[in-house]
Amino acid sequence: MKIVPVALGARSYEVRIASGLLTQAAEQLALLSRGRPFVIVTDANVAPHAARLSALLHNGGLTSDIIVLPAGEATKSWAQLEALTDGLLERGIERGDHVVAFGGGVIGDLVGFATSILKRGCKFVQIPTTLLAQVDSSVGGKTAINSRAGKNLIGAFHQPSLVLIDPDLLDTLPLRDLRAGYAEVVKYGLIDDFAFFEWCEANGATLLSGDPAAREYAIAHSVAAKARIVAADERETSGVRALLNLGHTFGHALEAETGFSDALLHGEGVAAGMALAFAYSARRGLCPGQDAERVAAHLREMNMPHDLASAGITASGETLVGHMLHDKKMDAGTLPFLLARGIGQTYLDKQVDLADVAAFLDELPR
Repeated sequence: MKIVPVALGARSYEVRIASGLLTQAAEQLALLSRGRPFVIVTDANVAPHAARLSALLHNGGLTSDIIVLPAGEATKSWAQLEALTDGLLERGIERGDHVVAFGGGVIGDLVGFATSILKRGCKFVQIPTTLLAQVDSSVGGKTAINSRAGKNLIGAFHQPSLVLIDPDLLDTLPLRDLRAGYAEVVKYGLIDDFAFFEWCEANGATLLSGDPAAREYAIAHSVAAKARIVAADERETSGVRALLNLGHTFGHALEAETGFSDALLHGEGVAAGMALAFAYSARRGLCPGQDAERVAAHLREMNMPHDLASAGITASGETLVGHMLHDKKMDAGTLPFLLARGIGQTYLDKQVDLADVAAFLDELPR
């Protein structure tokens, strides 16, 4: 088992990574039970695995109940937040109990937010079942739901007590979802780790094909990178944690244009967004053009969106920038952008002209 600590003082916890870890769920969760039942929150797609998890807990002497929510991004909503909190209260959740978020990023974000506000703060455990959640959203304590104005605009920082990652859960994940999660893997190389980007170029296809060694290495490396950044800037106040948003400003605008639907998965939006961030950096003379082309070429080789056309976006630059105005990172009327001076050299730029961004987007083929 690989153990990655997330060092946050009194809020510190471990991310434990091992193939077959789900079969040890009762052992892993026993110290958190307090003799109380766990509530497992999952979605309709993952429900069969949740039933198996519940049985494993039962066999280990732990009791549990299951709440099944609809699958999809639309579940990160006020309506489902209300349904979840009502369901938890009906089951007599206490502040010291642990709710288990068993699913992808949508379930993790929703459960994290629900437990942050329920009885002014309950505890939760993350058991992520998608690559995106395993390498990114399950770690770091960012929780949220979406609103009509935009993505992740209602939320809170609320750290889990424990994260259990079993790469074997990816065996039944559709290839499209694996690719979407891979965007968050390669992101760590693009931020500040050129050697890891090179590893991705050499091993990305092997990872997606299901190779256990490549999969475990990518997950552990990504989690360690995120844990390091989160420990340095838990609440994104110094600008360090903002680096994790590479591709998200462009990507969220693309997601908003598609109505946060399955037309463009979150990871697909991030992939296209990262390519756009590098292309825009090159256009401004900040980043070598060959680096921007190299990023787009790798994403294209992995059959992932790498520009507006491959993301299925036909909207004007003005329309896309309009979506960006609802970004939660807006500060004093300006929107910070994650741009790059090269691969592995991402930085936060607070002087970006949105009219120039719109012009850049209008120049791109649809």
